[in-house]
Amino acid sequence: MEITVKTLDVTQTKTDCIVVGLFADKTLTPGAAKLNAVTEGGVVRLLDLGDLTLKAGHTAWLTAGPKQPFSRALVVCLGSSAKAVSLQDMTATAGALARATTSKNIKQALWDLDGAADHLAGEQLGALIAEAFGKHLYRYTATKKPTDTAPKLEKLSLSIAKGKIKPLAQGVAQGTSLAKGINFARELGNLPPNICTPTYLAEQAKQLAKGYPALSVKVLDEKAMAKLGMHSLLSVSAGSAQPAQLIVVEYQGKTSKQPVVLVGKGITFDTGGISLKPGQGMDEMKFDMCGAASVLGTLAALADAKAPVHVVGIIAAAENMPGSRATKPGDVVTSMSGQTIEILNTDAEGRLVLCDALTYAERFKPKVVIDIATLTGACVVALGHHATGLFANDQALADALLAAGNRAQDRAWQLPLWDDYQKGLDSNFADIANIGGREGGSITAACFLSRFTKKFKWAHLDIAGTAWHSGGNKGATGRPVGLLVNYVLNQA
Repeated sequence: MEITVKTLDVTQTKTDCIVVGLFADKTLTPGAAKLNAVTEGGVVRLLDLGDLTLKAGHTAWLTAGPKQPFSRALVVCLGSSAKAVSLQDMTATAGALARATTSKNIKQALWDLDGAADHLAGEQLGALIAEAFGKHLYRYTATKKPTDTAPKLEKLSLSIAKGKIKPLAQGVAQGTSLAKGINFARELGNLPPNICTPTYLAEQAKQLAKGYPALSVKVLDEKAMAKLGMHSLLSVSAGSAQPAQLIVVEYQGKTSKQPVVLVGKGITFDTGGISLKPGQGMDEMKFDMCGAASVLGTLAALADAKAPVHVVGIIAAAENMPGSRATKPGDVVTSMSGQTIEILNTDAEGRLVLCDALTYAERFKPKVVIDIATLTGACVVALGHHATGLFANDQALADALLAAGNRAQDRAWQLPLWDDYQKGLDSNFADIANIGGREGGSITAACFLSRFTKKFKWAHLDIAGTAWHSGGNKGATGRPVGLLVNYVLNQA
């Protein structure tokens, strides 16, 4: 879909649909006032009849008369008042308009933004609009036939005063790139595990790099990983016919700064291994590589935007299966760091691949390292499906990530990483056990990873509750690509 930014007369432009806004205090924007005039009080009648709920993001339709250049009009409530429209209000509004305009046979739409949210930064406004529409237009079709209900929207015009065109257009470009990255991550997450294997992830990274000269890719096979001593990572893939892959993708924008290193958990399917998971809902374990998908999605968004940043993505990809050569509870393996690990539960495999990837990250002399993983069900119990769990060994990094999540409406919540929890990982037979007790499971998992991050500033994002939706809306969300892109760009 194409998004253009220009100054237009909303009621004099030929289009399939115009969009105008008003506020919960019933104040009309200039565009809504014009629409009210040409429809002989149509907007006010909507209010008098109660056809429009006066909360941010609620909409109502108006059918245009035969002499109007537009076919229909959509009236949306933007928030409580002109000065109180928040970023959350505009995010809800953009999402609602994306759903509404793509639910009908509309190919072109015009949204009049004059007076809609003048106090919000133009770049921020343009970015959230482009992101909302881009994400909503995504449809998974890789293994199913497209349906007739696919969105028809081809062009969205945003109208704003001439002096505000440039920042809004810059924001639209950023949001378009971000939506591409988010949707790339969603597509990888949604693919079935017989297609999206570790090797497939490596191939997708290489394909991505072909489209962007600033991206380069290096893939380490199991032989190369064994030579480096990555026996923790390799213990996870031991029972699978699918070989593990360590995928390294580097984006070198126009900067010489130390890189931000993103480490993604790429378990393309997780049976739990010998510590087998219950069968119910196991199909959703194809989403256990969403951390890896978010790393690739973030790099795709940054490359598409030609961002002046330096980022390295490291993806530890493996399949966790209960084969005859599978790692067993009680086995002891040696990580790349030299620390030995007693594997008490083979279903705690994400930390086993991540710890070697974190040690590998040291060679890049990173500014910071952030790992992203669907790591623990305990994080879902603690935070539900709204916030990503955040742990860090550096408070300034934690604060920056929290702020980025708020700006991107892709929020995280910090949990403790106190030494009190470390004793739960004590082992009689190795330097560390791969699980602690049942209590504080997401914290002890982060404590495990922290043993491998002594040489750099590090944060861990547990996305087990935010990486995908279940039920009728089942599918990958693409989170936390928005948070990560916002953080990296802010560092620039």
